[in-house]
Amino acid sequence: VMISVASVADDELVEAVRRLVPQLSSAPPPDREALQRLIDTSGVALLVGGAGDRIVGMLTLAMFPTPTRLRAIIEDVVVDSAARGQGAGAALLREAARLAGAAGAPCVDLTSRPGREAANRLYRSFGFELRETNAYRLAL
Repeated sequence: VMISVASVADDELVEAVRRLVPQLSSAPPPDREALQRLIDTSGVALLVGGAGDRIVGMLTLAMFPTPTRLRAIIEDVVVDSAARGQGAGAALLREAARLAGAAGAPCVDLTSRPGREAANRLYRSFGFELRETNAYRLAL
């Protein structure tokens, strides 16, 4: 699996995101313009994993400074159901961790629903540790 940082919302990427997002969430996939805005956002990297001539996975890495440290957060990790178990998820995580470390982040955070059992096993096997924390959300 080859990992790269997306730089343009071309037809291949738009199609891949349209195919992958429903495997992760009930949210609608972004259109081409929204996808390009994501790619162009400073501190955000959309990592894609390709196998052969097809994008089989993606994740978003967001990094931003706070008064106490450089935060690095992984969001929206998804690997195509037909490609799971072949190393794409681990390759995406490895590259995200490398980029975050190179930028100076002391750690990388991510969250995952408990029901995503395979994903949670992958995160633990990669070295992520379950934190005792409260996750809050304010709907706007």
